[in-house]
Amino acid sequence: MSQAKFEKAVAIVQSLPKQGPIQPSQEEQLYFYKYYKQATVGDVNTPRPGMLDFVGKAKWDAWKSVEGTSKEDAYAKYVEKLLEILKRQDTEEAKKYIAEIEAA
Repeated sequence: MSQAKFEKAVAIVQSLPKQGPIQPSQEEQLYFYKYYKQATVGDVNTPRPGMLDFVGKAKWDAWKSVEGTSKEDAYAKYVEKLLEILKRQDTEEAKKYIAEIEAA
């Protein structure tokens, strides 16, 4: 999976409106988060957040769960998950995004 496809997928995910027709679930958002961090930063390099930071702990735990994954594998997993979500939508907007990713 190319870095260009990954960057296009990231741009699409970040541009999705919160109340739009394509809404990844919280689980899918964590999936994107962990593979984005793994692809752009690498293995976890910060201490686990404190007891009361529930969101921070969930994000840290998700990222930690993919420790050791290569940058290229993280690119691929991120793009494949977005394509899976878009194909499920079967809307014109989703088809446009799929075409943009495949052209990258």
